[in-house]
Amino acid sequence: MTVLQDHASYFFQIVFHQEINLNPQHTEGGEEADTGQEMVSPESYIKHPLQNKWSLWFFKNDKTKTWQANLCLISTFDTVEDFWALYQNFLYNHIQLSSNLISGCDYSLFKDGIEPMWEDERNKRGGRWLITLSKQQRRQDLDRFWLETLLCLVGETFDGYSDEVCGAVVNIRSKGDKIAIWTADFDNREAITHIGRVYKERLGIPMKMTIGYQSHSDTATKSSSTTKNKFVV
Repeated sequence: MTVLQDHASYFFQIVFHQEINLNPQHTEGGEEADTGQEMVSPESYIKHPLQNKWSLWFFKNDKTKTWQANLCLISTFDTVEDFWALYQNFLYNHIQLSSNLISGCDYSLFKDGIEPMWEDERNKRGGRWLITLSKQQRRQDLDRFWLETLLCLVGETFDGYSDEVCGAVVNIRSKGDKIAIWTADFDNREAITHIGRVYKERLGIPMKMTIGYQSHSDTATKSSSTTKNKFVV
């Protein structure tokens, strides 16, 4: 089992452990009751709902098409099982891993009803926690970081502030890949800093290293290299 498979499998098992309590029927003496029928595990037919429905998008870097035409919806899911099935497609090459994409392509995971663009009504007053990777990190860290980001989103990792999360994007770029979590309101300091601290910890980024939060309005008017961070953790 690869590291990516192990991470996803662990998440899958945790959700089942939290949501399923399989208690066999017992007699008063504490022994299992013999009903004469074979017990069927609920796991075999029950899907376990996520708190939100999510949509996975792909942006293809085709210079002959408009930005909107390059954006393609891959799949929408709202259960643990459907998320797992989708990620199996990545692991077994039915859908390419981020590290195998060509430069200029993106994957985005957003709550259903929110499109992965600054102009969307739910995004335009928000911003992003941005992780910029070196070229060497594409093979070492990119896929692991992106998987951990997906698990943070679908697992509602940010406690009472998960409602502030809109989605996440991974950008494949020749100068260095980027991963970002997008939030809804850049003025919500408490929520933003909590999300940033949790995200940094989940990625295993050392304390001495900082990550920055940028508003979409600033990013839209400046290059990413000159955009000033509103918050850092």
